[in-house]
Amino acid sequence: MKLFAIFGDPVSHSRSPLMHNSVFKHLNYPACYTRVHLKDGSKLRQTFFDLGLSGANITVPHKEAAYKACDEIRGFANKVGVVNTIIKENEKLIGYNTDADGFIYAISEFKDIKKVLILGAGGTAKALGAKFLEEKVQVSVLNRSQKRLLFFQNLGCQTFTWENFTSARYDLVVNTTSAGLKDEELPAPQNILEDILHSVNYAADAIYGKVTPFLKLAQAKGLRYKDGADMLLGQGVLANELFTHQQLQKEDIQKAMQKSFEL
Repeated sequence: MKLFAIFGDPVSHSRSPLMHNSVFKHLNYPACYTRVHLKDGSKLRQTFFDLGLSGANITVPHKEAAYKACDEIRGFANKVGVVNTIIKENEKLIGYNTDADGFIYAISEFKDIKKVLILGAGGTAKALGAKFLEEKVQVSVLNRSQKRLLFFQNLGCQTFTWENFTSARYDLVVNTTSAGLKDEELPAPQNILEDILHSVNYAADAIYGKVTPFLKLAQAKGLRYKDGADMLLGQGVLANELFTHQQLQKEDIQKAMQKSFEL
């Protein structure tokens, strides 16, 4: 019986155990998945081994710490320095990033996305920014402070802080911050968000399971919007493929995982 977990702070809200355990149950794979509330990201590696895990998912705020905890990084995670999925191979931790592909899957119904504004500058923002640029989409990033924007400037994104932001027309605005997860906070001052949502086609939030204050503003503007549920499903399917070493078919994983959203 293999054991998997999700690390985060907070983590009690996470649907990942329901999703992955649904796959293991319906597809008769000998594994179990749980939550680990981890406050200090520097302890991720030791905690992983202490628990005897075979793999893990990583959520906020530990995705960059997860990158540092790994012995080897594969695929897209190399480009962004952000890991959301870890697999143990021969007592080494191998890091991957499935967030970006999960998000592209989630917004496939949004058409003609050529200009995107990302709110926040953390691990999820890095993954999405780099992925959108690969897809030849223009990317702008708005963050509270200048501190974390250098990464995006080096990528070729246009960057703003709350103080110097000038509104423009975007096809999609995405909240990658944790604002609204445990509270009713907005990811930026309301007057800035009102300006942004006045000139945008679609809105999305990486947070799932609730209509966040940000999405309520989008709703009030009559915009099409999505929470993070489809992104969660998309990245979860890819992560489960890694957990099970491609022994299960992607289509079967997706069907079994979707059943968990009916609970």
